Amino acid sequence: MSAVIGNHGRQDVATGTASALVAGAAERPIAFGSAGGVALRDFLDEVRGLAALLPDRPFALNLCEDRHRFLVAFAAAAVRGQVTLLPPSRTRAAIDEVRARHPDSYCLGDADACGCEDIAPLPHYLRLPDALPRAGGDMPRVADAAVVAIGYTSGSTGAPKANPKTWGSFAASTAQNMAALAGLLPVVGDTAHVVATVPPQHMYGMEMSVLLPLLGGVAVHEARPFFPVDIAAALASSPLPPLLVTTPVHLRALVGSGVALPPLAGIVASTAPLPQALAAEAEAAFGCEVREMFGSTETCILARRRTACEEAWTLLPGVELQPQPDGTLVRAAHLRDAVALADIVELLPGGRFRLCGRQSDLLEIAGKRASLGDLTHRLLAVPGVLDAALVQLEPDACGVRRLAAAVVAPGMDEATVRNALRQAVDPVFLPRPLRIVTALPRNETGKLPRRALLELLAAG
Repeated sequence: MSAVIGNHGRQDVATGTASALVAGAAERPIAFGSAGGVALRDFLDEVRGLAALLPDRPFALNLCEDRHRFLVAFAAAAVRGQVTLLPPSRTRAAIDEVRARHPDSYCLGDADACGCEDIAPLPHYLRLPDALPRAGGDMPRVADAAVVAIGYTSGSTGAPKANPKTWGSFAASTAQNMAALAGLLPVVGDTAHVVATVPPQHMYGMEMSVLLPLLGGVAVHEARPFFPVDIAAALASSPLPPLLVTTPVHLRALVGSGVALPPLAGIVASTAPLPQALAAEAEAAFGCEVREMFGSTETCILARRRTACEEAWTLLPGVELQPQPDGTLVRAAHLRDAVALADIVELLPGGRFRLCGRQSDLLEIAGKRASLGDLTHRLLAVPGVLDAALVQLEPDACGVRRLAAAVVAPGMDEATVRNALRQAVDPVFLPRPLRIVTALPRNETGKLPRRALLELLAAG
């Protein structure tokens, strides 16, 4: 069954072209783990079996922790003509907010509680059976024009926004991502194996650990390892050097842990800026290239760079940037319309560009100007500071928008950090207040929602 969707609601009878749900030979692995691999033919049987059990609702919120089961559930929903909702996080507040926008949705997962039932049981919740049902049949197809997912932005710069994605756009962006991974994947004849620390509900995780197995012929590890020893164990279960898909937060933890990793095909990082020094340390520690991806929920991945030795980004095939006074317009084959980003870029020859920050990051206080990104970099450079975030507050009674900071610096006090920072920045840009905290409220991908940061500062 394939379908198209109107007004992001219930799917209608298919029109136009439709494409196969998965690519590759029936015997190739699509997932792997401690128990071995899952062949494509078995995966398709599970998709057809689960599709028959799904409730008749237009929207599904997939909360599966096991990546193999997430794949099955996502594919089954697409086959049924349902749209998978991707919340910015799996906190109960984020789930409830997305479901409030889609009251005719349901949740499905692979556990009784899904780690988010701290308030009350989730309504309209379907727990996947321990033994997934199976059914034979032909290769499922999905209409290229069908909306199969709606991704919500993280809220790091404001309220989360909805971004619908069609099956055809996912197919086009996956082809671009395969090109972006050139040189990190095995030669023709071998199946690339991926271990991902990022959740599949995040758009980066969707691209690198869900769409690559479906449309790129890649096999993905079923788990989402968190601690360095668990990441090492997952990597070691791959039958050939795997690709590690991770975030700067996880990469920093891996480098600092001293845990030995098996030979890797490469490391891919995204979701937050990757410091050049960290990229170089990781390459030296693990003996492989660290490739950073640049993208967003709105655009999907659109550029790459080897951060250890490159400052400029290289656009993926077919992607074009058009600088604007307050940001950048992005055009690409997988985007129906041009997408406006807040990032300011400087175009360079050869399809390359340099990021110059965001218009919203430019500060002017008492007639002096600075960049929020540069100030954050200087704060992180203070010896003893492990993590930090700056935010510009709303205007005070005098109309001044002061800065505030939350800093993770064990053994240090606020005065010590502020005095050290005073040596590197103009006094008008010193954060007031500056709070010492035990940890920043980063989400599963290392992003820091503005609302959570403001709540932390208010509590302090």
